[in-house]
Amino acid sequence: MTRRLLAFAAVAVLLGGAVAAQRQAGHRDGEGADSSNMQLVGHDDLQGRSAYQPEIKRQGNRWIAYVGHHGGSAINPITGKEEAHGTSIVDVTDPKNPRYLAHIPGQPVGPPMPNMPGMGESGGAQMARVCSGTELPRADRSKFYLLRAYGNTTGSAHEIWDVTDPSRPNRINVIVGGLTGTHKSWWECDTGIAYLVSGQPGWRVPRMTKIYDMSDPTKPVFIRDFGLPGHQPGSTGKPPADNGLHGPFSTGPKGNRVYFAYGYVQDGVVQIVDREKLLKGPAEPTEANLLYPQITRLDLPPDVGAHTAFPLLGMDVAEFSRQKAPPARGVPPPAAGPHDHEASVPANQTQARRDFIAVTGETTANECLENRQMLRMVDATIESKLFGASSWTVPGVSADFCNRGGRFGTHSSNENFTPIYYKRVIFLAHFNAGVRAIDIRDPFNPKEIGYFIPAITSKTDKRCVGTGADQHCGVAIQTNNVEVDDRGYIYIVDRANTGMHILELTGAARKVARFPGTN
Repeated sequence: MTRRLLAFAAVAVLLGGAVAAQRQAGHRDGEGADSSNMQLVGHDDLQGRSAYQPEIKRQGNRWIAYVGHHGGSAINPITGKEEAHGTSIVDVTDPKNPRYLAHIPGQPVGPPMPNMPGMGESGGAQMARVCSGTELPRADRSKFYLLRAYGNTTGSAHEIWDVTDPSRPNRINVIVGGLTGTHKSWWECDTGIAYLVSGQPGWRVPRMTKIYDMSDPTKPVFIRDFGLPGHQPGSTGKPPADNGLHGPFSTGPKGNRVYFAYGYVQDGVVQIVDREKLLKGPAEPTEANLLYPQITRLDLPPDVGAHTAFPLLGMDVAEFSRQKAPPARGVPPPAAGPHDHEASVPANQTQARRDFIAVTGETTANECLENRQMLRMVDATIESKLFGASSWTVPGVSADFCNRGGRFGTHSSNENFTPIYYKRVIFLAHFNAGVRAIDIRDPFNPKEIGYFIPAITSKTDKRCVGTGADQHCGVAIQTNNVEVDDRGYIYIVDRANTGMHILELTGAARKVARFPGTN
């Protein structure tokens, strides 16, 4: 096992009016939107629900957004009923005119989650993943399936829904219930393997991984439980990253790697795991069995969290394109190829092609009352020797973000591997600083090339600091999560109830991306 320390406003009634009110590119105007090289295409208020994760799926000739929500409740205008925040389903085929199709209620709000600093809410249905039956090996080829979290406290579960007709979702089954929490799961559509982030009774941290074969979503097959050594039942001492797993990324059988991020706000850990060993190795959660698939582990400083660990593999670094390989051992340098694992990295390889992990932590306190989380680029070319290559944050002092209200700092990055942006542009949800577009073609020197901070609306909720007579509150955008689709549109959702904004790059920033037919 390898451990290395990484140092490091009134809202318009009609949609067209709302878009016009928010599209004020390149400048601030009172409570209007603030942007540079990004512009608003469309907006949906998501019924005024606090939003977590958007997932955008092409279904035939339509594009459908599935949005998970935090705990709470609101009136569903479609049914006229008060419904616990769950999953919003929105047709974004025409991104200028998104259409709200359906709301699947979530778990009713319950008691606060235990041992989760800064996370007072509960209930909801935060996570959504969608696969088609044509992708999954043993599914009905005519169907589309939604994997969603149900709740984030006692009585939580993971569910499968039939969303072939996204206007009429129908629950198929409960994969696993009786959990104490859920979160940011991953589903391999080409194999059906699902990594379900779960609060498992008996485990020593709020979240771990339950792995299932869901190649036929109607018949899920349990494979194993997984977490860091020290998380499992019966272990002793302080668990590493003691607020548990936040989410995994899998590169599937071809890449044979799973990247886990633990400790989203502090004491973060990034773990790289051999996927085949994880799925086929001994399943009992002993310390030896949990270590067996691990390739490496990076323990971050106490003030650094690991919310998202997005792999960026095989990056061609132009700065080093003319470097010559040292003549060690008289062996010619290898040709550029796929992801290099440690055993295949020769001593005379050049610096020009490298692997990275984009690690973001989550800021949880309002008005800068904690250490700021940011983007950290980790060089993972030699997997047993991870090191910090660079970091990036929005300069908060010059724009006075600490006094704008709400959280300021990173939360997450986009997760889609679309070639339009992959290894070129990464988008960061930055709470009251909106979404930031970062040019990562030189991962040693990431540079901002665009941003969009939405306008507040009548639905935007306040964020408060202090209690009693010392309490003060502010209304601020809280861009919570971001995703992109395979057309290149950018989707941001707001934690403070402002809804979902659909954006596009403009100007110089658009030229950095790789849109079809451009470069």
